[in-house]
Amino acid sequence: MSEFTVGDRDFLLDGRPVRLLSGALHYFRVHEASWGHRLAMLRAMGLNCVETYVPWNLHEPAPGDFRDVAALGRFLDAAREAGLWAIVRPGPYICAEWENGGLPHWLTGELGARARTRDARFLGHLERWFRELLPEVVSRQLDHGGPVIMVQIENEYGSYGSDAVYLRRVEELLHDQGVTVPLFTSDGPEDFMLNGGSVPGVLATVNFGSHARVAFETLRRHRTEGPLMCMEFWCGWFDHWGGEHVVRDAGDAADALREILECGASVNLYMAHGGTNFAGWAGANRGGGALHEGPLEPDVTSYDYDAPIDEYGRPTDKFWRFREVLAGYADGPLPELPPAPAVLGASAEVSLTGWTPLSAVLEARGGPETEGPVPPTFEELDVDRGIVRYEVTVPGPRAPYPLTARGLRDLAVVYVDGERAGVLTEGDEQLKEPVAGHARVQVWVESLGRVNYGPRLGEAKGITGGLLHERQYLHDVRARGLRLDALDDVTGVPSRELPPDDSPGLYRGTVEVRGVGDALLELPGWTRGFVWINGFSLGRYWSAGPQRELYVPGAVLREGVNEVWVLELQEAPFTGKPVVLRGHRETGTDPISTTRAQSGGVSGT
Repeated sequence: MSEFTVGDRDFLLDGRPVRLLSGALHYFRVHEASWGHRLAMLRAMGLNCVETYVPWNLHEPAPGDFRDVAALGRFLDAAREAGLWAIVRPGPYICAEWENGGLPHWLTGELGARARTRDARFLGHLERWFRELLPEVVSRQLDHGGPVIMVQIENEYGSYGSDAVYLRRVEELLHDQGVTVPLFTSDGPEDFMLNGGSVPGVLATVNFGSHARVAFETLRRHRTEGPLMCMEFWCGWFDHWGGEHVVRDAGDAADALREILECGASVNLYMAHGGTNFAGWAGANRGGGALHEGPLEPDVTSYDYDAPIDEYGRPTDKFWRFREVLAGYADGPLPELPPAPAVLGASAEVSLTGWTPLSAVLEARGGPETEGPVPPTFEELDVDRGIVRYEVTVPGPRAPYPLTARGLRDLAVVYVDGERAGVLTEGDEQLKEPVAGHARVQVWVESLGRVNYGPRLGEAKGITGGLLHERQYLHDVRARGLRLDALDDVTGVPSRELPPDDSPGLYRGTVEVRGVGDALLELPGWTRGFVWINGFSLGRYWSAGPQRELYVPGAVLREGVNEVWVLELQEAPFTGKPVVLRGHRETGTDPISTTRAQSGGVSGT
């Protein structure tokens, strides 16, 4: 078997210098049926390696409840079949613009800021997770005939903490579970980040989007030996709901890639292919500068990232520019592109015929109702992605006073005596109209994604500071949560005829498909919610933009009749505009609006 090692200046394969030309491709953001195609696209671009994170929260939604951990192993097998090496970044924290940075909601709900430290409870959970996960990696290491050549310790830890004892413990856990390939860390090219995130004796790499020579000079101040590698070359960027679609000029990105390679360094394109945040797994960031204490900025469903391979698996101009650069470092001619995936044969309108009001959906699929003096958080109700309904009756008699959802995260639709009274957000927590005594108030709160980066990682969701009537707390709060995954199967959820107005709720119908293939779904006039086709969750839609359509993998469609359900959380349209399924090449656009913000040298994380 071959051996991959870290030399004084180079990576070594059986003692011979090799350069890693890697691309990030997250198996959990790409439908499994498309793995082979996307990996072949990486090879055709000129890459010899694929890198993936592993999201802990996806695979352990409740303590000890492990779900399809073997997916990582299947992906690594697909990488080997595609002729690629593999770099695995198991966290436990991954950032990745993913819900809670990959940490389970139940874990941060229990531990708060003790997560990602030497705290014994955190390490106990982590050890259990690694015992379940790492056999998928260990059995596929290069010296076992597999593709895995390196494994990461934590992730950008220097941007978060400075617990060197914790990092050493993660290293020990990896070794204890049988990881024998080289380990590494990755951090931003700043002194405090490299000080906080590096481990003595372990390869340190850096993440950046431009100015490679400056970044590597900073790394060399900390590590005089070892191969140079940019573990995340940010060749694009991600989008937030309500913002503009970010695009990095292809020529600028190609020049930055060329500079990295001219430094003699290895590289990992982040992202080579971004994929999609299916099922509401998109994370969120906070603005506000270095402390990230500003407003919540939830990430869109598409993780296209302006990557060289777009969300649909198509080569972009950036792909061809990168291929030209990478060809100069290849051992021979680059492979041809694989055949393009099939595209939906003909557009079709979705026929929505049934409806269930939100209250009935909650009754059928919600968790148990709780009652207590203060509003419970999403974490206390065991809701990772979804909504919570809070109910309270204002005592009386009393005059009308302002009603405030103090510490609201993230967005709420409020009803007073059954009538919609307003929409509240973090920055606007008070109803416009006062509320009188004896009023029955319902506050439907939606999580828009947990923070995935910065000091507010792991913060609670819901109404975190109480319900106030003028200055008085309202107690006797009833609450009930609805997890998003509870609607992957709606069997048994009662349905009735469509409402005569714009009521929120679960809309159900069908679409007839002719010529199965990749498609997009348009929802003109709908406000905010989630869509499923044949039980597969496409993710969140939101009229705030910039994303205007949802990507539909051809593998979730079937010839003939397909089931569709739409969970609208605020206001459904009755303007005559249909929900439409269409082949993406019919429009000639990507799933993001064509409003574009040029971004040259991306330099944040």
